[in-house]
Amino acid sequence: MKSLIREILKAKEQAGGIRNIVWVAAGGSNGGFYPAQYFMDREAAHIRSQMFTSNEFVYAPPAFCGPDTLAVFCSMRGTPETCEAARIAGERGAVTIGLYVQESMLTELCDYKIPYQSIAKDESRQEQVNSSIGLNLAMTLLEETEGYANYEDAMEGFRLLDDIYRKAVIYTTPLAAKWAEENKDEKVIYVMGSGPAMGSAYIFSICNIMEMLQIHSPVVNSCEFFHGPFETLDRSVPVFQLIAEGRTRPADERAVDFLKKYGGDKIYLLDAKELGINRIRDSVSEYFNHLIFSPVLNNVYMRQLSKAIEKDYNTRRYMWKVHY
Repeated sequence: MKSLIREILKAKEQAGGIRNIVWVAAGGSNGGFYPAQYFMDREAAHIRSQMFTSNEFVYAPPAFCGPDTLAVFCSMRGTPETCEAARIAGERGAVTIGLYVQESMLTELCDYKIPYQSIAKDESRQEQVNSSIGLNLAMTLLEETEGYANYEDAMEGFRLLDDIYRKAVIYTTPLAAKWAEENKDEKVIYVMGSGPAMGSAYIFSICNIMEMLQIHSPVVNSCEFFHGPFETLDRSVPVFQLIAEGRTRPADERAVDFLKKYGGDKIYLLDAKELGINRIRDSVSEYFNHLIFSPVLNNVYMRQLSKAIEKDYNTRRYMWKVHY
């Protein structure tokens, strides 16, 4: 990663260096860039960073995207909107990186390409999935430009990540089976999270529950819960609450207190501390919430719910079947 970033920075010296970075993808790949964006928002003092869903970038690209921009794209197989976004960024002079599983038009369009391992495969190493690579890119870019005091702590976190995940799978499998059995007849399942876990909440809702299982699933930020959504809560409402480790944890705990007081038996809490995040140094553990939550939600909780409702999570109603 360091050699790649150094090569890009060297090539852009005459253009004034890299002053902007954009993260562009669609669906779960888009949500997978959340850890990188969250990190840049909290740590970068001079480099501007922004996330875009692919088609918004296509229709309304930002004015700042140009020769001083690093544009990072992600698509497992070459989603058309993401490929078009990469073409537009390239035309504007940005340096482009494509994260991919299968070679596609995206890898042809981008200046650099980085393969990643699918989060959905049990054999995949978690430091090699797309969200981990995105976060590593962000951390390395910051280290090579502005400097990042906790860089080595973060790299150690990546080395621990897969083992933390494997142990979390063992720990959560019976818990997930019980949760799935209790919620197998529900028509709506709320998902809540905040701060560094918001991307995981988003993916669990739109990709795991809605796309794969075709169950309605609003996703709510724990901080925003008290500004409207809490009016829907009663003792019959199923809520899946993620509790992150880090600076926004008090926001999740505030939501938990309310859910326990006014919710019923369908309130489910999943705490990053239970999953082993505290094996990673406190200086950087906040940025690893997503990297632990998301594979556990996808590979344990979603699969257990699929089993309980007797629905193959690979089935779709529209995706890959109709023109859209």
